[in-house]
Amino acid sequence: MGETATMTGPRLASLALQGHEAGLDVFRQALERGCVPHAWLITGPPGIGKATFAFALGRLLLGATQADSPAGRRVSAATHADLLVVERGFDEKRQRYRSEIVADDVRPINAFLRRTAAEGGWRVVIVDGAEWMNRSAANAVLKILEEPPPATILLLTSSAPGRLLPTIRSRCRKLALEPLDARAMQTVLRSVAPDADPAELERVTALAYGAPGRALALLADAHGEIARCVERVCEGVSALDGYEVAETVLRKEYGFDLFFSLLSDRLQAAARQAALSGSAHGLASARAWETLVRLYGETERFNLDKQEALLEAMTIASQV
Repeated sequence: MGETATMTGPRLASLALQGHEAGLDVFRQALERGCVPHAWLITGPPGIGKATFAFALGRLLLGATQADSPAGRRVSAATHADLLVVERGFDEKRQRYRSEIVADDVRPINAFLRRTAAEGGWRVVIVDGAEWMNRSAANAVLKILEEPPPATILLLTSSAPGRLLPTIRSRCRKLALEPLDARAMQTVLRSVAPDADPAELERVTALAYGAPGRALALLADAHGEIARCVERVCEGVSALDGYEVAETVLRKEYGFDLFFSLLSDRLQAAARQAALSGSAHGLASARAWETLVRLYGETERFNLDKQEALLEAMTIASQV
């Protein structure tokens, strides 16, 4: 599933990292030994905090771990001269993220790397959501990975590393992040949603599987409308009701992502339960889940009609 409740720019750069100590230790040890790989591929489920983790590594490299230091303030404001962030552009007209990272998005990397480090240390490039790079963008990044300049670190984050070129994956040190525990989740959510009802935070933490981004999407669905839509779909809806469900989902800011995420959970759970009981129903559920994931990815990647995708998802669910 795609990232939900996306935060970018200064707000994301200023978030304190919670959890992921094991990943930080791996990076720190490499830094202390003086043998830091020039490229890292940071992987993990959507919404788990991969970009926040990448910024934390950037802070280590740039001497900006103290948020109130001059360097720390520049990273928090996303204005540090030795830090470059590349991500999908935001379409102001459509109020959504573009379907790809294109060559124009990654072109500034070359100009950035031709400059001497402004503060005499490392230069850090973060490519957030690297799986969204189209072929031209991916080839441009690959060329940089093949001939990396000195004192440069590229941090690529990806929820779907299988979409990346094998040659990109092979040139990166992989660092897989694990879901956050409940305590870390509560800390993150209280920092980004300080006015939320504590009972509501408890509810979404239990449903978020250690992914703060997913929890934020669930918070946005405060009255559980999207969850109820998923329940209706799993119980069976008519064609007319399907259009009503689609309209309800698309009215919500994070409705599309959350609907697919929750429906995916239901199909995965059905597949696991059937497999444990030895039922042949498990194979149908697993195939439906795979089809649903592919539908979501293609809709996002190729900017397809979301209403049609929702209706197709309901058809997939009805066949299980």
